Order: sequence, then C-alpha cells, then structure tokens
Amino acid sequence: MTTGVIPGEQPPEPRPTGPNAPQLPEQRGEPGGRGGRDADDRTRSSVITARAAASFEPLGRSVATARSFVRDTLQGWGFGDIVDDAVVLTSELVTNAVVHAGTAADVLCLRSDHGVRIEVADRYPEREVPLQSAAVSMGSPDREGGRGLQLCAALAGRWGVEYTPTHKNVWFRLDLPERPVGTRTAGPSLPAEMLPLADGRVRVAVVQIDRGGTITAWNDDAEELFGYSAEQVTGKPLTDLAAWPHTPGTGTGIAEALRLSRWEGSYGIRGAHGRVIPVYASHLRVRDTGGEPSTVCLLVRDHERAVLQTPVRAASSGDTKSGSADGSGTDPFEVFIGSPAPDDLDGLLQRTVERARDMLDGDAAFLLLATDDETELEVRASTGLPSARQRFARVPVEAGPGRYGSARMPAVHDDLTAAPGAVPLLGGTGMRSVVTVPLKVEGRLTGSLGVAAEAAGRYSNEEALRLQFAADRIALAVESARLGELERLRRGSLSFLVEASDLLAGTLDRDQTLALMAQMTVPTLATWCAVYTIADQASEPYLSYVLHEDEELIDGIKSLLSKIAPPDPVPTPGARVWSAPGEAAHQAALRTSMRSLSLGDSHHRIGTTIGPTLATAAAVGGETVVLPLVARNRVIGMLTLGKPTDEHFRQEILELAEDLSRRAALALDNARLYSERTAISQSLQRSLLPPGLPQIDGVEVDVIYRAAGEGNEVGGDFYDLFPIRDGAYGFAIGDVCGTGPEAAAVTGLARHALRLLAREGYGGPAVLERLNSAILDEGARSRFLTLLYGELWPQEDGSAQLKVVCAGHPLPLRLRQDGTVEPAAEPQPLLGVMEDLELYEQSVTLDPGDVLLCVTDGVTERREGTRMLGDDGLADVLTTCTGLTAGAVAARIMRAVERFASDAPSDDMAILAMRVPEVLNS
Repeated sequence: MTTGVIPGEQPPEPRPTGPNAPQLPEQRGEPGGRGGRDADDRTRSSVITARAAASFEPLGRSVATARSFVRDTLQGWGFGDIVDDAVVLTSELVTNAVVHAGTAADVLCLRSDHGVRIEVADRYPEREVPLQSAAVSMGSPDREGGRGLQLCAALAGRWGVEYTPTHKNVWFRLDLPERPVGTRTAGPSLPAEMLPLADGRVRVAVVQIDRGGTITAWNDDAEELFGYSAEQVTGKPLTDLAAWPHTPGTGTGIAEALRLSRWEGSYGIRGAHGRVIPVYASHLRVRDTGGEPSTVCLLVRDHERAVLQTPVRAASSGDTKSGSADGSGTDPFEVFIGSPAPDDLDGLLQRTVERARDMLDGDAAFLLLATDDETELEVRASTGLPSARQRFARVPVEAGPGRYGSARMPAVHDDLTAAPGAVPLLGGTGMRSVVTVPLKVEGRLTGSLGVAAEAAGRYSNEEALRLQFAADRIALAVESARLGELERLRRGSLSFLVEASDLLAGTLDRDQTLALMAQMTVPTLATWCAVYTIADQASEPYLSYVLHEDEELIDGIKSLLSKIAPPDPVPTPGARVWSAPGEAAHQAALRTSMRSLSLGDSHHRIGTTIGPTLATAAAVGGETVVLPLVARNRVIGMLTLGKPTDEHFRQEILELAEDLSRRAALALDNARLYSERTAISQSLQRSLLPPGLPQIDGVEVDVIYRAAGEGNEVGGDFYDLFPIRDGAYGFAIGDVCGTGPEAAAVTGLARHALRLLAREGYGGPAVLERLNSAILDEGARSRFLTLLYGELWPQEDGSAQLKVVCAGHPLPLRLRQDGTVEPAAEPQPLLGVMEDLELYEQSVTLDPGDVLLCVTDGVTERREGTRMLGDDGLADVLTTCTGLTAGAVAARIMRAVERFASDAPSDDMAILAMRVPEVLNS
C-alpha cells in the first residue's frame, strides 16, 4: 500500500474534454451522479486543505486495510462526526474493486472546510464507458452488485461515478454537521420558587487544557470537587480522568469536543475515590498572545448545570402569544425549553424534566421513552431521583389494570402508599403523589412524563392538564431528536459490526477469539463481560474469559463468578437479565463489612480486607444480561455483559450485542472445530514418527526432519532407527511420492512394515521386496517409494559394519577422516512400481572417524531460480565436516540447505547422520 498526505494542495480533477467526450453521470444530472455538482457544490469543494491517497492490492485483506486508512485519516483531520459513514461507504466500494472486479483500488481523501470527498478508483481494463442514452440502474438491495452505490445514495451528501476507458472512479462527499456554538442571551424573570436548586456553595472547577489535551491549570474548586491536587493532575491528559460515553455512533468524542470553539454538555470525571462524578461542562477555545490555542473548561456538578448552561433564546419583542400583547402570557415551560440542538436528545430530556418539576413545584420528575413495540418504557432522564440508578431502567407500559395503570393515559395518584406498585419507578423513593402524562406523536405513544412530590394529595386534574399541554408541545421535538439519535447509533453500529466481523474472521485460534469477543464489548457495549463456553451437550458451562475496563477488578470478578452457578444455557435468542452476580456481590460485601466490625482498631486490616470486596460489588452491582452463543443449532456458550452499581443497558445496545453474539458464536465454533481437527491431525502425524532414537554403543547418530506445509509434522519423507536383535540395528530413510496426508499414510505403512519384517529375521532385499508387494496391494492409494535401508553392527575394534540397499533413493555419502567423500552404495529400482524386483545388499565398513550421511531428495533438489544444490553441492558441504560430531554434521548440512535459497522449502527434508568416533589411546 502506498500513501501520501499533502497539506494545502488543490489537486486538479481530470475529466474528458472535446466535442466527442462522453458525458459523465454527474455532468448529465442523472441518478448515478446524484444530480451533478452545481455551482454551490463546486464553490464549497474548491478549496482543498489536505489530501491523503493510498493504493490497495486485489486481496481480501485490503478491504480492512482501506477501512483503517480512511478511519485514521479522518480522525486525524478531526472529522469524527462522519467517520462511521465514510468507513462503511469505503468498505463497500473497495470490496467491489478488489473482490468482485479483482483489480487494485486507489483511494483518495480530499479535505475541505465543509467536509471530505473520498474517491475509489479501480483499474478494470474491459470496463466500457456508458453511452449517453444508457439508463442508470442501481440494482436490487437484495443483490450484491450495486449495493455500494445504493449506500452512497443513502448516506452521502453528493456522489457520482466517472468513467475512462481504463478506470472507473466512484466518489462521494460527506459534509460536516452544523454545530451551534451556543449564543448567550438573557433568560426571563422567574419567581424565586422557580429558580434552580443548588446544594450549599456552588463550586466551579476551572481546568485549562493545552493543544495536546494535557491539563495545565487546576483551581481549588476542582480539587474540592474531584479530590486531586493540582500537582497530581498537571501534565496528565484529560482523557485519563474523563468518563466519556462509549455508545457507538452517538455524541462527540472528547478530543473533538476540546477542539470546538465552544461546547456544552454532560460527562463524568473519575474522582480520587474511584467513582465517576457526573458534571456539566462549558468549554471555550482561546489562544494566548503568541497564538497558542488552549481550552478553558468550566465544570459543575451535573445537578447544578443551570450555573453554566447557556440560556436559550427568548421570544423576540415582536412575538406575542395569544392572550397577551406584551408577551407576558408566554408559557414559561416553552421559554425554558427553547429550541434545543437537533442532536442533543439528552440535553433536551434533562431540561424537560427540570422544567416540569419547577412548573408544578414538585420534588422529582422523570421522562421515559417508549420502545419500538410500545410494550416498555425506558428511563432516559430524571431529577430529584437517584438518576444513576434509574437511567435506562425499563418498566412496562401497562403496569396494572385500569386506566391509572397505563402510561397511555394521564393519571393522578394522590397517595402511592394506597396503590403500591402503581408507578414502579418511584418504589422506595419516598414519593407519595404523582402526575403522569403520555407523550404522543400522531396517536402513537412515544414516552411518558411525570412529576412527583413527597407529600400526598399535591396534584389534581388541573396540574395534569398543564403538564399534558407541555408534553404535547415537546413531544414532536423529543421524537425527532430520538430518531436522530437512533440513526446515528445505527450508522455507528453498522461500522462496529463490520469491523467486528472482520476481526473475528481473521483468526481460527480459540483463545484469541475469546479475547476478541471480550475486547469488542468492553467498554463499547458494557463495563465488564464474561464468556462461558460449553464443550458438549453433557458438559457444564465453563468460565473461560473475564474482562473489565479497569484491569485491577478482573481478578475479583473472576473469583466472584467462579463461586456462583453459571447461567442456564437457554437457546432462546435475545438478552435476559441475570441477577445472580449482583446478589452474590452484595452478600459478599455485607459479610465482609460485618466481619470488619469485629476487628477493633485494626484499621489497616479493615482497609485491606473490605476494599477489594466493595470494589467488586460496585463493579457488578448494576444490570447483568446473558446472551446465548448459538452456532449450528447448538448452544456453545454464553456472553455475559454487566454494568456497575445502579446502571442499566439501553435497548439499542442490547440489540447490537445480540448481533455481535451471533457473529462471535460462529467464529468461536469455527475456532473450536479447527482446533479439534488440528489436534487430531497432529496426534495422528506424531504416531507416524519414531518414538525416539536408541543409544548405540560405538556409533553417534543424529536426525533432522522438516515436513513441508503449514501445520504438518509428517510428510512424505520418513526415517527410522531401531534395534533388530542384540548388537544389530536397522536404519531407514525414504521418500514417498508427494506430500501431505496421503503421502504420510504410505509413510506409516513403510515404517511399521520395515520394523516387523526386520525383526522376523529377513535380510535387506527380502524386507524391501515384501514392502514393495504391500505398497502395490494398496491399489489406487499406492504411491511409489524411494528407500535406503540398512543394518548396522558395531565392532569391537571401534569400526562398524553395514549392509545397505538403495532402492531408487539418493545415494548415501561416506566421509573419511582425510576429507574425501564417496558414495557408499549403488542405485537400484524404486518400490511401488514393478511387482518383481531383484534387489541386493552391499557391505560397507565405517572406520573410526568416518561419517555416513543419508538424505532425501528435498535436500539435493533445493533450488534457487535455475540453480540446484544437487549431489555435487551436497558432497562439497560434507567435505567441510571432517572431525565434527554426527549432530554437528546434520546441523551444518541443514544450514547449507536453508541458505542456498531465500524461499521456504517446498519439499519434505530428512537428514540422517551416523559417525564412528575415533578410538582414544590410553
């Protein structure tokens, strides 16, 4: 892959010219060009501030590399808002080029002030330039072809296709979303009882961040709010402390937020005690006199957000409401809510509940959004309630019989103690009276808004009408913002699943697949996760992997889960709640706390004992769900996702986790099958190798064996050395035609037949003749075999007597002490071809210091281009081995073979070296 980035370049766009030049889709205004580029488009796209280019080979892995290239480029340019769409479109277009068209792909990214233009060109030489009258068809969404153009039409602001006789270039443009900078205005005059509440002194933390995101200033209020001194945090990145939402496709990343001229919103800061403190922040980008930019961050506790929150624009002096010419009749609820940013759903919901509480002088308020099937309501915002505990909790739409138990109708409850469970959200909160009204759009239930008070009988139908009027005014804005959030989540989820599938498909290792499953879910989908695996139908689920975003908590969670029964392996799709971990953690923390009370003044023991237990309890104290891992109609495990204390999963995250679990289950089962087959193959292959080399008095023996092919331990080459009877040993080295399992089968037949026949007392020629018959009896499975077989007898005078038969095999070489090398046998016919063989054996005497080298043709036929090592090259290497041990001789031969060519060996190789040591004079 080749890349280049040239800041500030304005590249020319080559186009066909001349009267006969074909009109391109974007020039003609046809559907293929999305109406063409008008004058406004050319103006906005004309100033190119940077470009990045890359070329990708026609290989399957190039698609993932292209995605990474585009993602890294756009994130480096600060275009995080459009990264997901760009990655999805690039993935489809590069797939069309490198997979379907089978050609290299050129990717070009062009940055401008308003967005980015990405071009993907292929080099398919036979592609025709379309005629002017040809209709442009994008195909069916169910077909593979044309899907990339359909995605361009759905996601890109503009797109087009350019043709030349040798290239096809598909381009698309993504514009940056408009970000309101939050113009400040004055708010209306409000009575004292309607002003926001603050707990005592309001502390405003002032934190300054430099160009690189590092903290350079930290005031006293920041130290009081978060527990860190200025010395502890100065010089550290803000990202080390900020707990930014990890939901894919929603919100702006903290790095992007710090680069905006102005930004307001909510996130969390991890305090010195380890807990996350919700804060509301106002960021302002400034520069010093030297032009160096930095960001000033003002932070308050989230429930005191009114201190920093920019007031919305009030009605102009010319605007009047019915019933009051001076505007005094303006509904304060509408004024306070104002016109929120279209992508700030959380901010809109939080302002809604705060204003609803103040409007009805309540102690708490809450807003719930309905799920797509309108059977459940999900808590999205609350005030005056433990919001962290309730956020994303789900309650049924129909909580009880009658109209007062349904969220579809307004309801007023004078005293909840008389109707326990009527409003499940308020259970155990101390609230007694409540008024709830539905949010509806076009007659469809989209949510529920409620206000509660600690006193009984606070609300009547009049307050319900006021609240319903306000809910009707805000329902459409809430639904529009919710749909926008769902669309951003859908796009982020699509990109997430594309990359997850690519990662899971890239490995067949079981342990690595388990690790990938966990790392993809934490922290994107959950705070912690555990993977259970099931070996077979009769096995219990086994805890195979645990991961938490804080590595220090992994051991505690693993210990906790190992002490409780695993979840039931139910094949029913979808996530189901599993309460056992939270209950077990609570009981463990309670027992530890009670034991610590009896330790007297041993404060050190209390701290060291109760600390980890409480941390584990807090880590798993939230909602825990289990998703089955089902592959090939069998439950092979469970994916468990968890949240910390009082936190819940949102429904969209659970649906994304379900999609991921299906992909992960298939990848895990593929890894299991591959591991099982690999283990079986290796076990069978190892059974074909000799169990070990025997020790022979007076003779040194060493063997080097290399099987060709990845994962092969045995191939067509084989060797053996075994005792025949007292003082006599048999040895063999052979080569079966071909490599792989088929050749290995004949290898096993030959090795075992040699041992059996030799121990029955047959001589060398008789052994090989009977082996030849056995090979021919295999019929179509038979393969011809070259074999060097011999018998060895060490002598009392220090020499060794050998009888050898060389049936079509490379001749053994004898190295004398004076450095001369000569063949130790004569060639004879190979086995497995003719039925009648007349073989004979030859006698060889190895004197002290002599070496007998036996190799297979993988050694002598080692090639580098047109050169081959050959018998002469092998003899030349052997002449340099005088005085070496058998092991050193074999090692030197192998090094010479490996260095002869740069490529990996394509044939099996076996080297058998035998040496008679010199006799030492006493």
